This record gives sequence, C-alpha cells and structure tokens, in this order.
Amino acid sequence: MPEASARPTSEPDRPGPGRRAKNVLPPREDPNAWYRQPLASLDFETTGIDPRADRILSFAALSDVGGDLMGMVNPGVPIPESSADIHGITASDLARAPMSAQALRPVLAWVHDLVQRRIGLVVYNASFDLTLLRAEAERHGLDQPDWDRLLVVDPFVIDWGVDRDRDGQRRLSDVASHYGVRLDKAHDAAHDARAAREIAITMGTAYPEIVGSSLTMLMAQQRYWIAARTMDWNKRAHELGRGLTIPGLDWPFA
Repeated sequence: MPEASARPTSEPDRPGPGRRAKNVLPPREDPNAWYRQPLASLDFETTGIDPRADRILSFAALSDVGGDLMGMVNPGVPIPESSADIHGITASDLARAPMSAQALRPVLAWVHDLVQRRIGLVVYNASFDLTLLRAEAERHGLDQPDWDRLLVVDPFVIDWGVDRDRDGQRRLSDVASHYGVRLDKAHDAAHDARAAREIAITMGTAYPEIVGSSLTMLMAQQRYWIAARTMDWNKRAHELGRGLTIPGLDWPFA
C-alpha cells in the first residue's frame, strides 16, 4: 500500500513527544514494558512480493533466549532475476538446501514455542512475512501455531503510528537510519531481523506513552493504526478518483 501521511480527521490531535503540562511530573516508566523484555525477531528473503504465491528462500529466526535458527530453502520453483538482484540469492546457492517442507517445519515449531511462552515476535511489515509463512505451511501441509495468540511487534506499523506525518519512504533501511540503528547488509535475513528488533526497542523507549507497556495493548494499538492508515489512504484515493482499499481485518496477516 502506498504511504499515507494525512492525519485521520476522526482522531483528535495529541501532544507531541516530550510535551507535558507545566509542573506535571512525567509518568514513571514500567520496567516490565515489552520493549524492556527479550524479544524474538523473524525475517525472510523470498522469490517475490506476493505473500500468498511467492516462496521463502532464506530465513532468520532470532530467539529471545539464544539458539537462533538461520538457513536457506530450496523452493522448487525458479527465482526471478528481479528478486535475485535484490537479495543476491540464486538457484545455485540453494542447490543443496533442504526443500521447503523440511526447512520450514522447525521455523513453525519455533513460532509455536513463542506463542506458548507469550514472547513478542518482531517482524518488519509483518502482514507480508507472516502471510507468506502461513501460506507455505498450508501449501506443504505443515503443523501451524495458534496464530490468534501470536504477539507481534511490527516496527513498520509503529513507525507510522508514532510519526505519521514524516516525509519519505519507510523501508527497513530508511527507518533504521531514522532511528540511528545500524543495518550493515540490507536484504540479508539475519541482518534485517536484528535491525528490526533494535528499531522496535528504540521506538518503545522513545514513545512509551504511545506504544503502551504490554504486548496485548500494543497489538490493539497496531490494529488501530492499520485501520487509520487505510482511512487516510482511502481519503487520498477518493480525492484522486482511485479505487478504495478494504481495511485489513486479519492483521497481522494480509
């Protein structure tokens, strides 16, 4: 979806970060807030940009407790040159990699463990990566976690929510630069996953009153931001005579 920058008219203006009434002490930060706790992070490199039809080529599942999962996947389908030009993964790189069903089974088990332990999972633009993973699981008949209980932290959504009027693109590299997070090798799953997790922590620390302290509150807030972003886009689309977008009711899935 193209970036939207207009503020929904239904939401009242709120004070900018750091503003507070005179002689009012700042709220005490919750030491148990989600951004103060260990978080997992997940990222994929893929054959393309359609999460329901394209395939996973590499993954990085960074644990909250160590023992990260990283690997390559042989999808059994050709890799478009346009995709290979971005991430550098070619068919020859995957010749000895496990096929999708074998490679992704432990990733799904890893997500299931996060669900059971109620650990937050950082995924940049989660609706793409998680839709892709769910589609792969369905395609290969793999056991799936209880997606409804998954606690997702999406820096892409949060960034728009806390700073929606900022100009420019919001790719991972752009947002990492904005928040001063180092990203050495964009479009490498491990580097992207690490940067996304660091961005999430930085955002939480910078905007504690906006993002909330619990992952449950954050999930609700992110769903609100998704709806508000869709409203903004539809307002602009209507003004330009373009078709409207149906709000995503299944977030963090597309």
